[in-house]
Amino acid sequence: MSNLLSYKSYNGTVEYSKEDGCLFGKVVGIKSLLSYEGSSVQELEQDFQNTIDEYLADCKNRNVEPEQPYKGTFNVRISPELHRNISVYAIEHGKSLNAAVEEAIERMVG
Repeated sequence: MSNLLSYKSYNGTVEYSKEDGCLFGKVVGIKSLLSYEGSSVQELEQDFQNTIDEYLADCKNRNVEPEQPYKGTFNVRISPELHRNISVYAIEHGKSLNAAVEEAIERMVG
């Protein structure tokens, strides 16, 4: 079970404020601060979707490319030993290092 909302390739957190008695969250994976709230799960989901739609409309109106949360590239720091092991695995299996890492991640998260 995930505690993330998803809409149009964007993900957002779900948090609860006991003090305010409301649910709230923010869009993750982009630099822009996009937040939303609601007094029920349905309201939270609706405000999340409205926030994404408003963000995309604003970007279009300003002729600005909206931030994309997942571009398909990322840098990962690993130990030299693990780097060597995955490189050897890739060579032994006739794959690129990227393909071997992608395969390992796919196995882990499906």
